[in-house]
Amino acid sequence: MDEQTFLVNRERAVDYLNSLDKVFVNDQFLNWDPENRIKVRIVSARAYHSLFMHNCIRPTPEELEEFGTPDFTIYNAGQFPCNRYTHYMTSSTSIDLNLARSEMVILGTQYAGEMKKGLFSVMHYLMPKRRILSLHSGCNMGKDGDVALFFGLSGTGKTTLSTDPNRYLIGDDEHCWAETGVSNIEGGCYAKCIDLSREKEPDIWNAIKFGTVLENVVFEEHTREVDYADKSVTENTRASYPIEYIPNAKIPCVGPHPKNVILLACDAFGVLPPVSKLNLAQTMYHFISGYTALVAGTEEGVKEPRATFSACFGAAFIMMHPTKYAAMLAEKMLKHGATGWLVNTGWSGGSYGSGSRIKLAYTRKIIDAIHSGSLLKAEYRKTEVFGLEIPTEVEGVPSEILDPVNTWSNKLGYSDTLMKLAGLFKNNFETFTDHKIGKDNELTEEILAAGPNF
Repeated sequence: MDEQTFLVNRERAVDYLNSLDKVFVNDQFLNWDPENRIKVRIVSARAYHSLFMHNCIRPTPEELEEFGTPDFTIYNAGQFPCNRYTHYMTSSTSIDLNLARSEMVILGTQYAGEMKKGLFSVMHYLMPKRRILSLHSGCNMGKDGDVALFFGLSGTGKTTLSTDPNRYLIGDDEHCWAETGVSNIEGGCYAKCIDLSREKEPDIWNAIKFGTVLENVVFEEHTREVDYADKSVTENTRASYPIEYIPNAKIPCVGPHPKNVILLACDAFGVLPPVSKLNLAQTMYHFISGYTALVAGTEEGVKEPRATFSACFGAAFIMMHPTKYAAMLAEKMLKHGATGWLVNTGWSGGSYGSGSRIKLAYTRKIIDAIHSGSLLKAEYRKTEVFGLEIPTEVEGVPSEILDPVNTWSNKLGYSDTLMKLAGLFKNNFETFTDHKIGKDNELTEEILAAGPNF
């Protein structure tokens, strides 16, 4: 849209907010790194939106006193629609981000996540300008100070695997990697709570108390008893809570440079190994690809998975070309000696419908072996087509499942599916090949060579 349209929408939002008897204003910070934090002001019409954004970083009373002018302001007039006859408007909903004015305007939607992800997009623009990498990832730290990053799209296990009772949680979703180490951008977590139970995820269960926002859940109105199994509204039920509600959260949410960068994929085709060690070029290739596979619907007879690619595991939020973030990631991994890993939390022994999902207990054992460093000492061999380095054994995991070909009874089916997935990767990556990075374009060539080889 153009500047004029933004100003029309901005005036509409501000006029609406001015017409109310009461508005809610949050002054908060983004980024736990004090050198690089951003001051934000959120003006909203609803208490719900204000409480949701309370999960940015909360200033102390002294910091609030000296808050001054914010670096960025959100005007959330979501109950009020935009004017559909305004230039560029295609519906009554409009979410407008103006980087020059450092403002965001929300009209016609009351989804609270627009504010969280709008600010995350802003960080993807501001931080790389300071040579800081913004990351859509989970992050935790071991007792010895070893930090791991977890990348993964929805349903790959990012929140589940980064919330580990034996490690400190730095954050579940948004981070920065600077010269001094990693820092969480937020002051809270945003967990899925479909089928949540005290037994399966005690930390998240116990975090749901006064001060937590529950979205899309169904509850008994008289007793206020929540039914987490009810998906009649949507499967995307959520809990938004302050990070200190997790007992082993690391406050302040900062840590040293990561030792392991874990890319999670839920491969419903069942051809990616449960774990592979990646070289730097492969890490960049799979980071730019941002792959996972969704199971195509729940209709009877539909057995065909659907591949999804989201650049840098967050295509909706990145502001620059994906290769820019990938090159920064590679530079930091090289400088600090971090290892890249690809972990498949999806299917084994066949695609969805014939194989079965890899047990969470096995995935946890794999993640434990990465954290402890024992997986670095394992013996490796290379797979066909994708050229992935796979270990011959991992403690607590049956060795035969480590190479997916062993688990398929139909070897021909395995080869066909492997080639099919490789083709999907290749087609997806073609959109990035016109962008040159590295001296004389050498880095682009190196990344391309790290992809599937037919």
